[in-house]
Amino acid sequence: MLPDLEGLAVFAKVAELRSFSAVSAELGLSKPTVSKAVARLEERLGTRLFNRTSRRLALTDAGRILLQRASRMLSEAEAAESEARAQSAVPRGLVRLAAPMSFGLSEVAPVLPDFFAQYPDVSIDLHLSDAAVDLIGEGFDAALRIAALADSSLLARRLCAVPRVVVAAPSYLKAKGTPDHPRDLTAHACLGYAYLPATDVWRFSNRAGEEVAVRTAGPLRANNAEALMPALLGGYGLAVQPVFLVREALAQRRLVTVLADWSPPEIALHLVMPPGGPRPARVEALVEFLRARFRRDV
Repeated sequence: MLPDLEGLAVFAKVAELRSFSAVSAELGLSKPTVSKAVARLEERLGTRLFNRTSRRLALTDAGRILLQRASRMLSEAEAAESEARAQSAVPRGLVRLAAPMSFGLSEVAPVLPDFFAQYPDVSIDLHLSDAAVDLIGEGFDAALRIAALADSSLLARRLCAVPRVVVAAPSYLKAKGTPDHPRDLTAHACLGYAYLPATDVWRFSNRAGEEVAVRTAGPLRANNAEALMPALLGGYGLAVQPVFLVREALAQRRLVTVLADWSPPEIALHLVMPPGGPRPARVEALVEFLRARFRRDV
């Protein structure tokens, strides 16, 4: 059986204050609760710990012997709680964060020095992968995910929209022509992203509310959007890419957008965390930092 830690703590307090009533007031417990805790401990030990009269409360010999260890135990427990509370209140320690590969490299890693400047006692274990990690099973504190999230037991905070566009190199369009409608993509080489819900089916909608689903095919499919870039820039096909990944290439005209009147399904950047709380201050600090940094579309 586990020791009666509550009984020992209450006993130590009664011995210190020499009053059941005073302990009741200090600990916020009823006087019967205090009395029962001591009586339970006495019954467990098979000996009286106090001699009681109407005016006086005195330790027995067994009580004096037990008090040394009980007082030390209570002091250690109070110190442990105080230390744990301080750890929780001040951002300090390791945070395990998962993020998509390309987004993590281009958007998350560059802002981390600013986070470390604000929170020098926090360190981050950054795991980059486009696969959805098991936060609870793999021990992550949080993850950034770019998706239309399905229902789950995880806590999710939407940070911002992640616009996507259909892009191609000018050389590809010169050789193969420019599609005017999503259905035209069936005649084009389409570079695919493996983590789409339906890898080879691209879905679009327009402002009029029309929706189109097109089955595509092409020379390359990858589980990371950045891995499509060399073939895309080389003129080997079209691809649906997040704007943050192709912004520079679009500005330099190495890529151009097509099907401007049609949009892929909306996706967003979410911060997901295991359920439960409260979370340590180090995790909350990173959560609030990321929310502030990614408040606008990326």
